[in-house]
Amino acid sequence: MINLLVADDDSHIRALLKHFMTVEGYRVIEAKDGLEAVLKLKEGRIDLAILDVMMPGIDGFALCEFIRQNYDIPIILLTAREQLSDKEQGYLRGTDDYMTKPFEAEELLFRIKALFRRYSLVSSDIINLNRIVINRKNHEISDGDSMLLLPLKEFELLAQLAQYPGRLFSREDLIRLVWGVGYDGDDRTVDVHIKRLRQRFVDYQEDFVIHTVRGIGYKLEVPVR
Repeated sequence: MINLLVADDDSHIRALLKHFMTVEGYRVIEAKDGLEAVLKLKEGRIDLAILDVMMPGIDGFALCEFIRQNYDIPIILLTAREQLSDKEQGYLRGTDDYMTKPFEAEELLFRIKALFRRYSLVSSDIINLNRIVINRKNHEISDGDSMLLLPLKEFELLAQLAQYPGRLFSREDLIRLVWGVGYDGDDRTVDVHIKRLRQRFVDYQEDFVIHTVRGIGYKLEVPVR
């Protein structure tokens, strides 16, 4: 059974989501605040986290960042705040999706299923982007007919984006994940490498597209075929 973590200090929302998601076949694990959510994460397997932003103690943004650093699971943030800056902060902290309250439980269900579809594109070593197959273990990329050769950092950058389709990465995230925390060069090197990847895969836009989110960073999307 798929386990959903619902962390929200509003007991009515927790009860609503538990009822609705249980009917849909999910197992809901509740947490009334961020600290309890951390304990639930450590106690057993969680497959997806639904987090309220405005929680006492550890808020949703901090909890989102903690999960992203320690677990490879989809995250949805819930908030009553609609400011663009709040959404930006959520995506920078690592959320996969963002919903404002009040919301329809059925729409949340749609988004949960969409995230599971995205994450199912990825295995431990093999990432499938329609015709493109990325083998992280062997550092190989194939289009089904031939091998595509990339310099190491371009390969690692593409693999990082492809491992989490739809997730927004800031330049700082990509520098840390691809070049390492000790890198002290210009963060615009990310832009240069993204430009080269787009040029190399200009004929594969039906398989995947790397989008620029102005002022924040990049995300890779896989078109539905």
